[in-house]
Amino acid sequence: MSQSYETLLLSTDELGICTLTINRPDKMNALNNQVFEELDAALTHIIENDAIKGLIVTGAGDKAFVAGADISELNTLKEEEAVTLSLRGQRVFQKLEDLTIPAIAAVNGYALGGGCELAMACHIRIASSNALLGLPEVSLGLIPGYGGTQRLPLQVGKAKALELTLSGRFVKADEAQNIGLVNQVAENSALEASYDLMKAMMKQGPLALKNVLLATKEAGKDSGYESEANLFGDLYNTADFKEGTTAFLEKRKPTFTGK
Repeated sequence: MSQSYETLLLSTDELGICTLTINRPDKMNALNNQVFEELDAALTHIIENDAIKGLIVTGAGDKAFVAGADISELNTLKEEEAVTLSLRGQRVFQKLEDLTIPAIAAVNGYALGGGCELAMACHIRIASSNALLGLPEVSLGLIPGYGGTQRLPLQVGKAKALELTLSGRFVKADEAQNIGLVNQVAENSALEASYDLMKAMMKQGPLALKNVLLATKEAGKDSGYESEANLFGDLYNTADFKEGTTAFLEKRKPTFTGK
């Protein structure tokens, strides 16, 4: 199954793993209005399609995941338009983060500015060895506008986040892994490593995966533990729980149905 867009490639395999590729290689996959419109539509399609069980986001070519925003568009905006642009980007990236299926960013090259913010909106990040990540907006006299000032401190800590955003410094893949910005650095292809990890996830109970994501969203909140307990209990009424525990006792692999 495939969907057709002008700036995206979207395809889903027999396991339900959907690969979404930002497809503007001549522009280093830079984000512009059309990309955001199509990304919003693609996420709606993914949310509404029960056959999609996991999402991998990557960029076309081997040079860039997403090299940033399209500066030629940013340069023409007035103040109110800039606020609207920022809010739109935040909304679309929040839509990605709020997915109740696993979302992995296969960071294959430059992930700068909006590209780094896109990667951070995914649940997990796997980088190629040539990946370069950063939020260099201060070099343009700006700040990150698509959630970067909010997500980066949660992922690497406030002091490290401020170091990177105030200096605009890029980090290579190994450093990004060391500070917690990416989960792992792929020996070969970030996309292949992401697919391998996603295949391992697809063997698990899909309702359990969903509830892990919902519970983890509450981490750090006063209601977090209560939410975890309720989501834990909800699974006791599912066929997947019965199948998983029965398969364990019978020493066989479970066959989950998502029910």
